[in-house]
Amino acid sequence: MLTHRLATPADEAALSAVMTLAIDRLQSTFLTPEQVQTSHAFMGLDSRLIADGTYFVIEDGGDIAGCGGWSRRATAYGGNHSAGRNDRLLDPASEPARVRAMYTHPDHVRKGVGTMILSLCEAAAKAEGFAALELSGTMAGVPLYHSFGFEGVRPFEDSGVPMLLMRKAI
Repeated sequence: MLTHRLATPADEAALSAVMTLAIDRLQSTFLTPEQVQTSHAFMGLDSRLIADGTYFVIEDGGDIAGCGGWSRRATAYGGNHSAGRNDRLLDPASEPARVRAMYTHPDHVRKGVGTMILSLCEAAAKAEGFAALELSGTMAGVPLYHSFGFEGVRPFEDSGVPMLLMRKAI
């Protein structure tokens, strides 16, 4: 049975390990080995989400099955090491909240982990007055996001890795 809780700084090492596994194993169907390797340069843990109390850990019997969250800040995606971060607070009246850093442990795919994270993000962002969610989807994540009601806005690339900007009204 899946449970959820807010992530804490003590979770960071375990979450980073899940993220590495997810990037390496779940992206390989959609990307070349070089693109998977490049993904590590801009994907990963963003400790700001943990500090803001907007990052969730999904557990299955005590094991981390996945993680993900949302942000009231302008940074669209990326980890602590990514360039171009922007901590500016978004205006809920005119800007969408960001869904960020969603990862499922490869041993826990197709168990509802991603749907749970998206549901938690949507409820929390809506409670803070946001009317829409936006995310930068990897090709591996796009089918889940479509099934949850996100629509493609525009494709883009980061360092040669294809992504899709997606949005959903809430």
